[in-house]
Amino acid sequence: MAVGSSIEAERPGSRGRRDSLASLWVKSEHRGINPLPQRPGAFPAESQASLVAQDSTVSHLLETIEVETGANPRHAVIWLHGLGADGHDFEPIVPELVLRHWPALRFVFPNAPMRPITVNGGMRMRGWYDIGGADIAHKQDEVGVRGSIVAIEHLIDRENARGIPSERIILAGFSQGGAITLATGLRRQRPLLGLVALSTYLPLHETFPAEAAPESLKVPIFMGHGHFDPVVPESLGIMSRDWLKALGCPIEWKSYPMPHSVCAEEIRDLTRWFEARLV
Repeated sequence: MAVGSSIEAERPGSRGRRDSLASLWVKSEHRGINPLPQRPGAFPAESQASLVAQDSTVSHLLETIEVETGANPRHAVIWLHGLGADGHDFEPIVPELVLRHWPALRFVFPNAPMRPITVNGGMRMRGWYDIGGADIAHKQDEVGVRGSIVAIEHLIDRENARGIPSERIILAGFSQGGAITLATGLRRQRPLLGLVALSTYLPLHETFPAEAAPESLKVPIFMGHGHFDPVVPESLGIMSRDWLKALGCPIEWKSYPMPHSVCAEEIRDLTRWFEARLV
């Protein structure tokens, strides 16, 4: 599954200087969504309540930003950002995604740990695992991926302790965050309500068939990808989709005319997908 390429892009703040593939990861893993027109019936942004839990080590609970759409939430959505971003990156999606008649939700946006990223010259940034080179499918940081799986399991355990069972938790992620979403959600003995994997791929695919939990292979998955993604090629997402379908995973796949990002059409599709799980 070699899908490597030598892509160049400007590093944010470089004032036009061209740089390596690494700079494209750092720039593009931020979604870059401009504020979207609010849809009728959407959850109003001014009603959000943000809570912050302080801790930033993998061995303990990750630092999180939390948004509750109502009192006493009975469902949770844990949403993982991409490389070089942080938990605030997807916080603005809440008012665009959520409808008023949905049950109260708790959105949990964790910050990935700071770690050196090889493809970016060893620069330290928030990431769920290291990126060793352009061929992201083969140069995989297995230790980092497995460490992040454990960290996300701790967050799921915390939601369980707060009264939200696994079957009412949706795990979502973009790019690196989407890879950890798939790696975590499909190995669980206690299935989640659903998985959302955006602009991403299945990591550690060589060991996945032996490690997948049969119960979790039945969990519904939404996968969305851009036709023009220069960071995680759409072909890699399609290959991952086909592997998972061959194992019986129920996947809804959507492609969009966009690069490594999220678009309004994708958010509308996600609203419909969430509606089917929650209402």
